Amino acid sequence: LEQGIPLNTLNKISFTDQLGRLFFQTQLISSSDAELIKALPVGKADNQILGIVHAMQTQHQDRTVVLVSKDINMRIKARALGLNAEDYFNDQVIDDVDVLYDGQFALPVDFWEHHSKNLESWQEGAYTYYRVQGPLVSQWSMNEYLYYEHPDTTPLHGQVVEIDPTGRSAVIRTLIDYTNPKHGVWGIGARNREQNYALNVLMDTNIDFVTLLGQAGTGKTLLTIAAALQQTLEMGRFAEVIITRATVAVGEDIGFLPGTEEEKMTPWMGALQDNLEVLIKGDAHAGEWARAATGELIKNKVKIKAMSFMRGRTFVDKLLVIDEAQNLTPKQMKTLITRAGSGTKVVCMGNLSQIDTPYLTEASSGLAYVVEHFKNWPHSAHITLKRGERSRLADFANEVL
Repeated sequence: LEQGIPLNTLNKISFTDQLGRLFFQTQLISSSDAELIKALPVGKADNQILGIVHAMQTQHQDRTVVLVSKDINMRIKARALGLNAEDYFNDQVIDDVDVLYDGQFALPVDFWEHHSKNLESWQEGAYTYYRVQGPLVSQWSMNEYLYYEHPDTTPLHGQVVEIDPTGRSAVIRTLIDYTNPKHGVWGIGARNREQNYALNVLMDTNIDFVTLLGQAGTGKTLLTIAAALQQTLEMGRFAEVIITRATVAVGEDIGFLPGTEEEKMTPWMGALQDNLEVLIKGDAHAGEWARAATGELIKNKVKIKAMSFMRGRTFVDKLLVIDEAQNLTPKQMKTLITRAGSGTKVVCMGNLSQIDTPYLTEASSGLAYVVEHFKNWPHSAHITLKRGERSRLADFANEVL
């Protein structure tokens, strides 16, 4: 308008002003180019978009027209109609979820032959420390768990607690063996190697941020709740436990839920209730009255909060547990983690193969995002639990379904 161009011609041209700003045109699709729109059911935005893509492809046959969408249904429909379509890749953390960092490193059988030169070892409390040098050190990350398990050799399970800036040496610290009943956490012990690593990192006071990945039945929730109760009720490290999760339904939404914030969140916390029952009933020597008293004490210390009201809050001396974190976007994950104040520990749990949020994939999930971005921070750790311990039925279902 400033250049005196009539309004009725603006849909036919594009121009650049004196400041170098480019103005784009809008154009009506002619009837000859709108054949695909007529063939598809009207009233659906997806079909209108597909019609526009088809019209652009017809008008610009010398160019490649591509529909970029995170909606897999639209991409399938576009391919069926002969249109080019691809996913939006800019928000993906990794190209393949199979190469996602799992927090563990298997040491080869000849590890000591190449890493025992200038070996140092010392004792501090219940831990033994080893300073090693060798070619594998450059491949390790902070707080990564190493294991050396080979026939006829002494096994080693350790945690990388220090890496030289040059990448030539590292310090390995031995672990507390939580598979031993005398080291039980709220009556719960580790049943496999990954669970032992998980309990070590959950009970570590130097770790502020923990991510746990694993299939259904690997023990993520049970181990986290047991460690939370042990550190809150027995050891006094935290004032209370805050548990939240994404309220994404697997099937049809059941609609409005009456009650307070905690009552509305109760249907979403079935996993929490199931594990609390296991932990409360775990002491075979406690009577019904003792169990009821323990249950009331736990209810006063474990708070269920809705994720919708987290922005602006600050949690001090709390243990914040984020369940079903695979359904969160990177921005939602940032919002929750930045709620942590002084003395607060954050634990994120999830299963990347069970994403229920539309437009999120394994590679773009907020859980995969934080696993990769926190990988080398000295106060964070990640463990991927691989072995199911729920039941033989659950294990078989995870393998074949």
